[in-house]
Amino acid sequence: QLQLVESGGGLVQPGGSLRLSCAASGFTLEYYAISWFRQAPGKEREGVSCISSSGGSTNYADSVKGRFTISRDNAKNTVYLQMNSLKSEDTAVYYCAADLSVVGPGSTCPALEEAEFGSWGQGTQVTVSS
Repeated sequence: QLQLVESGGGLVQPGGSLRLSCAASGFTLEYYAISWFRQAPGKEREGVSCISSSGGSTNYADSVKGRFTISRDNAKNTVYLQMNSLKSEDTAVYYCAADLSVVGPGSTCPALEEAEFGSWGQGTQVTVSS
């Protein structure tokens, strides 16, 4: 069973930083493109970032470009989301998910749309507030 577990969320002041982790269990994460999504209260889940299986290709939502960085350590079976210069509008539950449709060392990211991904984790809460 493919399972992803997010961690690293918390309360941070505006302008602060957090690093989220997405750990895989039950499968080798290195063959999958992995994404981060977020859902704020009363809003739909939106794509934040994606990284290809090799880590050589990444993409970001316009709202986080220049502030967030996605990376992966396949040896640790983990994907990270480094979030800097956080704003109140970044407050949300953050989820990671895998592109299950293409599996292999050359897996690239599909569009950052919810329907493209599966094996969603349970989410980790990020709250940006003073």
